[in-house]
Amino acid sequence: MSNYRAKIKISAGERTKAIFDSIEIDNQFYDENPTKTSFSFDDKITIMIDAQEISHLRANLNSTLRLVQASNDSIESVKI
Repeated sequence: MSNYRAKIKISAGERTKAIFDSIEIDNQFYDENPTKTSFSFDDKITIMIDAQEISHLRANLNSTLRLVQASNDSIESVKI
């Protein structure tokens, strides 16, 4: 059972689905993650993070939010 949990909902308008696709695929290839991280999409991105230690939760949360920001910035930069 996890000791710490975070749930985050993100909406970025028409970019939301593209951001979800980019961050969700990253999670599939990180088996050694010390946290249990799941993503879902239903008009908004929902991110659930469960961890045994608060430092692991904080690190994963920071990394995930940076990835969301980078995805959003990349999409914005190619906007015509």
